[in-house]
Amino acid sequence: MPMRFLDEMDIDGKRLFVRVDYNVPMKDGAITDDTRIKASLPTLELALSKGASLVLCSHLGKAKGAPDPKFSLAPAAKRLSELLGRPVAFAPDCVGPEVLKMAQALKSGEVLLLENLRFHEGETKGDPAFAAELARLGEVYVNDAFGTAHRPHASVSGVPAVMAACCGGLLLKKEWEFLGKALESPVRPYVAATGGAKVSSKLGVLRHLLSKVDSLIIGGAMANTFLKAQGLGMGASLVEDDLLDEARAILAEAAEKGVRIALPVDFVISRDAGKPLGEMTAAGVVDAKSVPADASAMDVGPATVEFFAGVLAPAKTVVWNGPMGAFENPAFAEGTMGVARILAGLDAVTVIGGGDTIAAVGLSGLEDKMTFISTGGGASLEFMEGKELPAFKALREYGK
Repeated sequence: MPMRFLDEMDIDGKRLFVRVDYNVPMKDGAITDDTRIKASLPTLELALSKGASLVLCSHLGKAKGAPDPKFSLAPAAKRLSELLGRPVAFAPDCVGPEVLKMAQALKSGEVLLLENLRFHEGETKGDPAFAAELARLGEVYVNDAFGTAHRPHASVSGVPAVMAACCGGLLLKKEWEFLGKALESPVRPYVAATGGAKVSSKLGVLRHLLSKVDSLIIGGAMANTFLKAQGLGMGASLVEDDLLDEARAILAEAAEKGVRIALPVDFVISRDAGKPLGEMTAAGVVDAKSVPADASAMDVGPATVEFFAGVLAPAKTVVWNGPMGAFENPAFAEGTMGVARILAGLDAVTVIGGGDTIAAVGLSGLEDKMTFISTGGGASLEFMEGKELPAFKALREYGK
């Protein structure tokens, strides 16, 4: 069955059970970044404008199946109330008689946020009994949490199976449209830019992209493995030696398919191997063929940024997942910032995915120049691998 989304549903006056992603960064009990809460507002405001009442659920942090005050969602309820401009009630748990009573007492236009789902081990175990308890809290299930779409948890896969009606929210719809369209029917030329630390975490993505893209940019520490696979010495740089054959196979497959692979031609290096990243300093720029034995490649250099600019210039669709260097340290951020500036200036659909890449674009101040920034890290990666995510599978199977 095709998936249904909230703007296609009859929700007037109904009680919606909405899976949101309020897994927000916290420090000393205060929210330090409310981006994910803000991202849910279009879905919530649409539902409220139609007279629905809302029961919202989410997880926060790595709670281990039992209550833990430091992972309480109470601060999220307070912040959501400020953003919505209306009261948001907060439940002391996410299941049980008291919570059911609170949900059933909701009137049109009222909002209730449940306590952390992961205070119960049934959530991460995908327990059908726990899912059934959650399902009693609403009449229509809405999934608007792309960040957890790849996890077969009770609130993602179990609840839709037992509720009378289910659909995706507006945020999930945007993810589906932008990531799905970019991967399945892109306007060409289509360029993917990948980075980050490890080839191992993105093997599936790289292989899937080879059958889709016209050019593939590889930066970050994962580029080191590809360059070593071509016979270059990478000094003390991070390299996955056990994946050299895999890297050669990807390069060979790209050549066979006519996909251009763009690898760094120079690096910003450091000679501070062993030190914490924040204490490392830059020791100059070297050609990719001349990385000293005692040096580590920490960022792509200026010639590489210029080279990548040429690869990206004709693009009409770009998907970027993974930074070009260790951008958390300003000494090694310029390569990633340079790519962000290039994308910001393109006449193209630009889709950004992955937590580190989103953070880097945030640092660049160029979020508004990107076509779409995905809210999912692992979910966007698995989507880019061509996998069907549990959330979409459940909505497709049980949508009605």
